[in-house]
Amino acid sequence: MISNSLLHHILIKETIESGYAPDVSWLTNYFQSSQEEVEKALLALQEYHGVVLHPNEFKVWVVHPFSLSPTNFYIKSGKGQWWGNCAWCSLGVAALIQTDLTIYTTIGAEGKSIEIHIESGRVLEENLLIHFPISMENAWDNVVYTCSNMLVFENEKQIENWSQRHNIPKGDAQPIQKIWEFSKKWYGNHLAKDWKKWTIKEAKEMFDEFDLNHEVWQIEESERRF
Repeated sequence: MISNSLLHHILIKETIESGYAPDVSWLTNYFQSSQEEVEKALLALQEYHGVVLHPNEFKVWVVHPFSLSPTNFYIKSGKGQWWGNCAWCSLGVAALIQTDLTIYTTIGAEGKSIEIHIESGRVLEENLLIHFPISMENAWDNVVYTCSNMLVFENEKQIENWSQRHNIPKGDAQPIQKIWEFSKKWYGNHLAKDWKKWTIKEAKEMFDEFDLNHEVWQIEESERRF
């Protein structure tokens, strides 16, 4: 049996090393398992919220914090190049890679290009904000859409204008430095061989630890994992 933890570890490890996730054939060979067993394991990991598969094939679309298709967040370091799903995920990639890197993105996924530099464990562009418009309670209803809306802005006025233009409710705006520190704890164990998805209780405790108390971050207690 292929465990969620080990499969997740291999997907993250290979994505870091090669820039893309291994396919079913590669996984079948690695685990010395049948194609059916690998596909069953991928479905189980998706049910566990450890991966998102393409809707019509057994191909990894998302293994947080990495996107395996192009996004508005391109990350480059001396170790490789990747896509992040969102601003939060891109900082999560940096937390996993643990090296100096640059995140290339645009303000509000629109026209103005910016670069976010992480050097010696610090975000140099400290005045930026990250906007979280989608409730964490509903984040996994369509997690790709949720991530696509977690964008970088320069000030609150930009967020207000953006929200009005696109008819997307204004949510919570957080300083990038706070989300960087939060990302290091949230994604810090994602490469571990004994990785486990955060429980709702653990997620709520972490939100509280970093003073993420806007209504966007409120989630109901349950036995499910975030």
